[in-house]
Amino acid sequence: MEEPIIERYRGNPILTPDDIPYPVETVHNAAVVRHEGRYVMVFRAHRRNGRSILGLAESEDGFRFDPRPEPFLLPATSGEFAEYEEYGVEDPRVTCVEGEHLITYSAYSRHGVRIALARTHDFSRVERVALVSQADMRNVVLFPEKFGDRYARLDRPHSEISPWSIWISYSPDLVHWGDSKVVMKPVTYHWDELKIGPGAPPIRTERGWLHLYHGVFPTMNGAVYRLGAALHDLEDPARVLGVHDGWILQPVDPWETTGYVPNVVFTCGAVPEEDGTVKIYWGGADRVMCVGTASLARLVDLCLEEGRPPY
Repeated sequence: MEEPIIERYRGNPILTPDDIPYPVETVHNAAVVRHEGRYVMVFRAHRRNGRSILGLAESEDGFRFDPRPEPFLLPATSGEFAEYEEYGVEDPRVTCVEGEHLITYSAYSRHGVRIALARTHDFSRVERVALVSQADMRNVVLFPEKFGDRYARLDRPHSEISPWSIWISYSPDLVHWGDSKVVMKPVTYHWDELKIGPGAPPIRTERGWLHLYHGVFPTMNGAVYRLGAALHDLEDPARVLGVHDGWILQPVDPWETTGYVPNVVFTCGAVPEEDGTVKIYWGGADRVMCVGTASLARLVDLCLEEGRPPY
């Protein structure tokens, strides 16, 4: 039997609604980063009214997480963010850039979904910075380094012309974004043919930026969400060196095939380790959090040696 690309942690799921000390129905789609020697998870959770908030949990080893007693980020109730967070805040990604942790998240309202940006230095205080997209936009991840004097991000606008593709955009100040171009598209009659979107923030390797993304395939019984891998050029991240032709993770375990949204594995965070592995975190069926480990070198090899063009 072929060795799995991602080795699932035997203690999955690592965080469930029952673990949270305040009422929630789900714990999923979480960003995870290292901060001051600990792993910090910023997770999405549905309240019982169906709207999402962001919670926070911490871990010494990246597997066993303890949630904080109070939510981390609630929808704003005043100021310019309130109107655009009315229906909830969702699917955070956290990227450390020049010493501060930048959080992108989806802000939902009657106007649609758009991306908001916040920052924190200590995960105790969080500051909203700006609304950084128009509707409809979600799944934005920042690169952890600047390119020249500009920040870069991968994003996923909704478009009937180029449906659910991954784009790249640049900014001089994190607020104003442009110079956008498409970098990856769904491929007809592949595992990700319906739509794709950015997953975890890209990871620097010697051979390129490794990006773990999600892809969706339509079936007679509904959509299946899986994870894939792509490699971007280190100097020009708009240039995709290769996309692994197969998925790297698909729903298998009961908490991935059955739940709030069945047949979903969805990543918003991955943490590279000093031993050459990476911890990959994913939401299972939009209800629980899971983790697994993989070899960074193997993931890069899959993109370059078993890869396909980006579109």
